[in-house]
Amino acid sequence: MATFDVEAMIARFQERAKAVKQRPLPPVAGAERTQFINQAKMDFQDFAIVGDSVATLEDGILVLRIDLRPPATA
Repeated sequence: MATFDVEAMIARFQERAKAVKQRPLPPVAGAERTQFINQAKMDFQDFAIVGDSVATLEDGILVLRIDLRPPATA
């Protein structure tokens, strides 16, 4: 059985976040356009959060450490 590659999974989420940013806007208008844009924002946020996580396998459990604290102000 193949082993689970945590780093490869994180890299896939990083690529997905990048792809959402590069996704062209389809020829839609009005409410559909707004819905598409809002969905793209949520997709990017979700993929970026997982892509920025520190992932480990601990006793067969995938653990994602995600720092949601605001950036430190200097």
